Amino acid sequence: MTIIGETSQGAAACLAVEGEMTIYRAAELHPVLLDAVRTIDAPALDLSQVTEFDCAGMQLLLVARREARRLGKALALRDASPAVCDAFAMLGMTAEGEPA
Repeated sequence: MTIIGETSQGAAACLAVEGEMTIYRAAELHPVLLDAVRTIDAPALDLSQVTEFDCAGMQLLLVARREARRLGKALALRDASPAVCDAFAMLGMTAEGEPA
């Protein structure tokens, strides 16, 4: 995971997740996502380079969204990959990861 487009004040940033967003990387991604949500004023996730997305990836996304809401923030999704879009479609969700 890399941070791209962070402003000099750290007010907004887009985190790009590359590769798998699966059970195999959940332990690695979980603290990074939560830290970003907690420290960035307007966090966003770029999922365009996610090659695999499973239920653990969905759980990570939902945990990050819940934490953002708890802090009075919104976690934006940008550019979901085909793997992410397929998972969202199977779950009846929009391309933004919201219930359809």
